[in-house]
Amino acid sequence: MVFAAAADTAARHADACPPAAELPAAIDALRRERNAVILAHYYQEPEIQDIADFIGDSLELSRKAAATDATVIVFCGVHFMAETAKILSPDKTVLLPDLEAGCTLADACPADAFAAFRAEHPDHLVVSYINCSAAVKAQSDLICTSSNAVDLVRQLPADRPILFAPDQNLGRWVQRQSGRELTLWPGSCIVHETFSEQALLQLKLDHPEAEVLAHPECQQHLLDHADFIGSTSKLLHRAEASPASGFIVLTEPGILHQMRKAVPHKAFYEVPGADGCSCNACPYMRLNTLEKLWRCLHDMTPAIELDETTRSRALAPIQRMLEMSR
Repeated sequence: MVFAAAADTAARHADACPPAAELPAAIDALRRERNAVILAHYYQEPEIQDIADFIGDSLELSRKAAATDATVIVFCGVHFMAETAKILSPDKTVLLPDLEAGCTLADACPADAFAAFRAEHPDHLVVSYINCSAAVKAQSDLICTSSNAVDLVRQLPADRPILFAPDQNLGRWVQRQSGRELTLWPGSCIVHETFSEQALLQLKLDHPEAEVLAHPECQQHLLDHADFIGSTSKLLHRAEASPASGFIVLTEPGILHQMRKAVPHKAFYEVPGADGCSCNACPYMRLNTLEKLWRCLHDMTPAIELDETTRSRALAPIQRMLEMSR
């Protein structure tokens, strides 16, 4: 009995997560052992960004992972991002450190409700922002990103009405930039809905030399104050290229880590939420931790699974996007 208890204790100890100081090395060892590539979205915590093989926006990350010889993809992001990686790399194992890392924007567009909405507009071309589930992608004619949405919509036939989902704020911005009228699914991102206009105006007064950088998922009254509007990666590039010495940033604050690394001599200011809170930090992105990253590589779970019918149907509008973006 003593030997059995000792063996059981040793087994539990062997599976115990290493101390915090040892986690980066332990993760790196598992990455090599599993032939894995670690992806981190810009909105992840800095320590996860620093250990990743690639950092970026969701589609960019999925494409980079698909091009590697890795057999395992660990996507430190949210669920729809890991699904996109699986759509593009069906033969690879795709892991998500915390399966509860969802997205309010994607969750606010359930596939069955979206199917009913589409049925009400049978003559519409369906353009879906990549921030949606695989099941919604599978019902779409074309997928877009915040970087290419305007250009793609401009390419669509002028005589075809367009249904745009799931982000209504992005949709309104695309509508204004493209000149096309869009039928919008009423979804939005909690992060980009929480910024305080009053706090933004105060920051502009306090830092008149700073440019305001905004993601197009923000509400229109905030975009009206922006000097530059673009996707997360475009905001980063703007911070690098602009002669401005400071930036007020209207998007999830995880991107500030890369901005400060890229141009450490410049100042970056985070806009608080309407109640003075830090609720512009995505709670779902923050569910991923170094401990969970180590555990998912150690246990090879949780893994993303998609049925082949859904996967292949979701792949088609992504491929159409890539062809139209060349």
